[in-house]
Amino acid sequence: MGSVEKLPHPFDPLIPGEIEAAISVVKKAHGDVHFNVVTLHEPRKAEMKAWLAAPESAPRPKRIADVVVIAPGGGVYDGLVDLAGPTITYWGLLDGEQPIITMEELQLVEHIVRKDPGVIEQCRLSGIPAEDMHKVYCDPWTIGYDERFGNAVRLQQAFMYYRPDVDSCQYQYPLDFCPIYDADKQQIIAIDIPKVRRPLSKEPPVDYHPAAVNARGGYRDNLKPINITQPEGVSFQLSGRTITWQNWSFHIGFSYREGIVLHDVTFADKGVVRPLFYRLSLAEMVVPYGNPEHPHQRKHALDQGEYGAGYMANSLSLGCDCKGSIHYLDAHFPTRAGGVRTIKNAICIHEEDSGILFKHNDFRDDSVIVTRGRKLVIQQVFTAANYEYVVAWQFHQDGTIQPEIKLTGILNTYAMDPDEDTKGWGTQVFPGVNAHNHQHLFCLRANPNIDGEGNTVYVTDAVASDAPVGSEENFYGNAFYNKRTKLATTGEAKTDYNGATSRTWEVCNPNKLNPISRKPVSYKLVSREVAGLLPKEGSLVWKRAAFARHAVHVTKYRDDQLWPAGRHVPQTSGEPSKGLPEWIGDGTESIDNTDVVLWHTWGLTHFPAPEDFPVMPAEPMTLLLRPRNFFTGNPVMDVPPSYASTPSQVAAGNKGVLNAADSLSRLAFGNATGGSCCATNGTNGTNGVNGHH
Repeated sequence: MGSVEKLPHPFDPLIPGEIEAAISVVKKAHGDVHFNVVTLHEPRKAEMKAWLAAPESAPRPKRIADVVVIAPGGGVYDGLVDLAGPTITYWGLLDGEQPIITMEELQLVEHIVRKDPGVIEQCRLSGIPAEDMHKVYCDPWTIGYDERFGNAVRLQQAFMYYRPDVDSCQYQYPLDFCPIYDADKQQIIAIDIPKVRRPLSKEPPVDYHPAAVNARGGYRDNLKPINITQPEGVSFQLSGRTITWQNWSFHIGFSYREGIVLHDVTFADKGVVRPLFYRLSLAEMVVPYGNPEHPHQRKHALDQGEYGAGYMANSLSLGCDCKGSIHYLDAHFPTRAGGVRTIKNAICIHEEDSGILFKHNDFRDDSVIVTRGRKLVIQQVFTAANYEYVVAWQFHQDGTIQPEIKLTGILNTYAMDPDEDTKGWGTQVFPGVNAHNHQHLFCLRANPNIDGEGNTVYVTDAVASDAPVGSEENFYGNAFYNKRTKLATTGEAKTDYNGATSRTWEVCNPNKLNPISRKPVSYKLVSREVAGLLPKEGSLVWKRAAFARHAVHVTKYRDDQLWPAGRHVPQTSGEPSKGLPEWIGDGTESIDNTDVVLWHTWGLTHFPAPEDFPVMPAEPMTLLLRPRNFFTGNPVMDVPPSYASTPSQVAAGNKGVLNAADSLSRLAFGNATGGSCCATNGTNGTNGVNGHH
């Protein structure tokens, strides 16, 4: 197998030689099939933990390929291939399940719709002549679920658009009908037509490419360059795909489905390596749209389970997507025919200045310490048809992990008559363009290992004392405390966000107490951008995306319970609901002091506006995983300050102060450097007092 013999790290994604080996053995056994998935079957956790603890002596976990294929006639098969052989160790036919849709499948639909007589006729009715069919485009989506067709036949629905010019934005010219595509027949088998027809918009294009912007007056000319430099190189090290930086260490994987996957996350605390998380990923997402008009009730994308954040990953560009001193990692996936597709620069890794890490200025004497922080960013961008999602895992020096997602790209649009009443389900963002209300809900999967496997999750709320004003316990009425409620079973763990109580969740290790606070060591989930699922109970989205019913679920760890909407997501009916509801069962299973998985759904509700069109400014959303009672003090006291002075040094005329201020920083207007950072603060106040309280 050539390169396979180099023994990749057991968490490494499959390398091209391994993908080719798995494909070869499957073709020999099962002939000409379409490959939807050839990916790493993650090592069993018990085996992997033994190897991580003693890699020189413990058995090395096998390299196994997880394979999903579609055979001629539409049969779907799951398989496992032991790459040491290579040998097929499992092969099973699925019943009524459809695997993830590949980029190649998506691209094929557009060529079919342009030639279909029914589509051509609907385009004619919309005002598009047959000779302009090359100007007709479509965004193929999985059909979600349609009771007319079920899930035995592999289908896509095509959202239709027109481009008057090849460079024009198609989303300005949506069409009002929706063809249904049969992937096995490669034919259009139905066309959904609305009760109210809406003709093609005749508005001139409002394009966003440079020539169009220049024609409308040009770009701003008052921006000066901002350059990010690290003249001595980066502060992180990579050994294969294992990175170390500022006490952090973890393995960077990449999945066809989840995109970035982080394993074996640890933090070195005064030389002691302490485990934090066995696995972290963005495991699923759902984008439900809020227009009840048929066929828009089907319009909800579970983008990761249906298309894959890895499969849709961008090839990132130096100085554009990632700025500064960047290291890249590639991604390798199968083609449907059995080749290997490589996405260059699928992940970028870099450091960023993160502002003030901590500071204190004593108002009495102008003594000061100011320390700037930095963060390590592991980032990918994936494009789901019209939308872009920028996913950044940010690691801070104080032990905080901060997943951040930026939403940009283009709104999903629908045709409307001039100034038609959208009935509140959408907004006219441009004449003739209706952008429907929708949500972006993401599911974080965290398998914690907070100082070891025995973990328990608590929900915590800031609440006022129960004792009334005038009571002995709370005479002045000002008492409040942190109410902690143990989530002891999977049923109890189904909890929702409460902004009124500043609700957070803590993953604790009850077996280890902080020697200072005497509280269990823990990591806190701080998440404030938590939009509840708006489609009602019993709706199609509610049934299919059950993970979004609550902000937090907690389950007991089991190998292969990775994806909260189930393994195979396209065309699921939600009856029964897949994934989390199956694993939670009757809700009585104990999750107290054991190996748990925390699932957190967070996101936003988007009511579009003209400012979002034709391209949406990036909208960020973030959460924090923060150490609480984990360290015995501030863990970043050893980060070198930019400036530090003591009262005695100030009294001695700033003699002996530490001044490591950035010598490249300059005054905005003038040639002088910024000087000694904080040495002259006293001149801004009276008698050395700054006057800030």
